[in-house]
Amino acid sequence: MKLTRRDVLKTGGAVSAMAMMPSWPARADFAPQPGTWRKFEIFTRVNIANAPGSAQAWIPLPAFSSPDWFKPEGSTWQTNAKFAEIGKDPNSDAQFLHVIWAEGESAPVIEVKSAFATQSRAVDLDKPLGKHVLSDAERKINLGPTDLIPTDGIVKQTSDKITAGAKDDIGKARLIYEWIVENCYRDPKTKGCGIGDVASLLKSGNLGGKCADLNALYVGLARAAGLPARDLYGLRVVPSAFGYKSLGAKNEVVTKAQHCRAEVFLADFGWVPVDPADVRKVVLEEPPGNLAITDEKVVAARKTLFGAWEGNWLAYNSAHDVSLPGSTGPKVGFLMYPQAEVGGIRLDSLDPDAFKYAITAREITS
Repeated sequence: MKLTRRDVLKTGGAVSAMAMMPSWPARADFAPQPGTWRKFEIFTRVNIANAPGSAQAWIPLPAFSSPDWFKPEGSTWQTNAKFAEIGKDPNSDAQFLHVIWAEGESAPVIEVKSAFATQSRAVDLDKPLGKHVLSDAERKINLGPTDLIPTDGIVKQTSDKITAGAKDDIGKARLIYEWIVENCYRDPKTKGCGIGDVASLLKSGNLGGKCADLNALYVGLARAAGLPARDLYGLRVVPSAFGYKSLGAKNEVVTKAQHCRAEVFLADFGWVPVDPADVRKVVLEEPPGNLAITDEKVVAARKTLFGAWEGNWLAYNSAHDVSLPGSTGPKVGFLMYPQAEVGGIRLDSLDPDAFKYAITAREITS
């Protein structure tokens, strides 16, 4: 299979771009650091409109756990459903509330309250922390393909081109990050966060999308290069504390604030946060908009988001190819939105107004 003309258009350009970036650190107003834990609650309310037949829903819960930056603190709910139970995807860390309403229930409704604590992350990539090891099972999951993220064919060919000449794993990880920043773009016409179909993205030669596309591309290219990597699917819950309008929730209503991030596993550091998609979001959306790649705000985001991110976001899970129990529909590529079916027909999870669901968030300060 031949690569499209854009596939490796700026492989070398990524290196030169890094060389030209200023040596000064990211601006003081965008320097996430661990040390301050924050607690939040989110409220997910589902009230399905027009439910003439049996209805059921699957609501993602913030269940991802990492003691150094994210701690789930449980969920409670109120509902008129006949059945509501926390379910777990057998192949991943994903948890969801599975809800089934009685046949003929005219106004299916549920409200879920989930609590969690989080803090910012920052890995000093100039100071190795010592050897970290993944179990065989973890390596298999985080190096393997998924339905939408193959690791062979055009993904492998592209990855090999990008990482040619890299001397170590951190070099590979950084080259892939810089290549995505240089060659991809955020497409405002993409529905929701995108679908994350990596091979189709590369084959098209049109490398536009949103976070579930661009960060999935990072994960696929990293895995193809032999680096364990994973997507983390979640939700922005409060504005950025560092002045970036594009990198936080606008207010307490976070119904459409879903965001996928990525991590890559490096033996000298463990799991390292990366988010090339948010760099491209800064380019497109940070006021006044359509910024140059050399703009000060973009340069700062580009430096920071390889190795750090801000703790204004929750992690639901790192799951792919999730089979929803009791569903008559297909697997979902990832579980970041509430899902529902009425009369066996899957509703559009990217249309919350018609669905209907709403999510709000608040910080617990006392």
